Amino acid sequence: MESLRPTPPVFPLKALRRNSRHVRSAGFSLVEVLISIIVLSFGLLGMVGLQATALQSNRDAKLQSIAVNLARELAEIMRNNKDIALSSTSPYFGDFNSSPLAPASTSYCLNVATSTTACASTTEIASAEMTEWLSRVDSELPGAHVTVCSDSAPFDSNGIPQWTCGTGSGASTVIKIGWTRASTDRKSTNSTPLERATLPSVVLPVTAGSVQ
Repeated sequence: MESLRPTPPVFPLKALRRNSRHVRSAGFSLVEVLISIIVLSFGLLGMVGLQATALQSNRDAKLQSIAVNLARELAEIMRNNKDIALSSTSPYFGDFNSSPLAPASTSYCLNVATSTTACASTTEIASAEMTEWLSRVDSELPGAHVTVCSDSAPFDSNGIPQWTCGTGSGASTVIKIGWTRASTDRKSTNSTPLERATLPSVVLPVTAGSVQ
């Protein structure tokens, strides 16, 4: 009597080929998914970088607007005190770059406190105005630097604003304001390099005709 043995299944050759192709296709799909994840990760990193740049640009624009308004305010203050506004020895003039910002001679005679002595002269008024104005500049602009002078060349030969004040012909009263901002030079060894008011960011001329 013959022994009963199970007959091994016989798979057609075409079926085996289809199965092998299916396995290979599944493997390629996994690689494609991994590549897609990597590409998506790079895209997300780029979006994060753009977001950080946008936030920094918004902050710079806000500080620039604040500085322009402060410069215009000082120009109006000088116009209102025309008696000494154009004098190079007036309290309005000077290089103010040490925090807290303050004129050479501080005054608080414009305060409304009853114990404060009233301003006795236009020079004292100018000192009080500069004391209050510089205090606000110091609080609103980080690492602020202010220069008010009679300048014939507020820009160098390349059109770059400069802190130094020229005394040549055609000089006019100029208000210069700079502040500390994030640097775009990534060659710096510091991980977050800063430009500490290396150049004026706002240069506002107050012409002689404007002070009447």
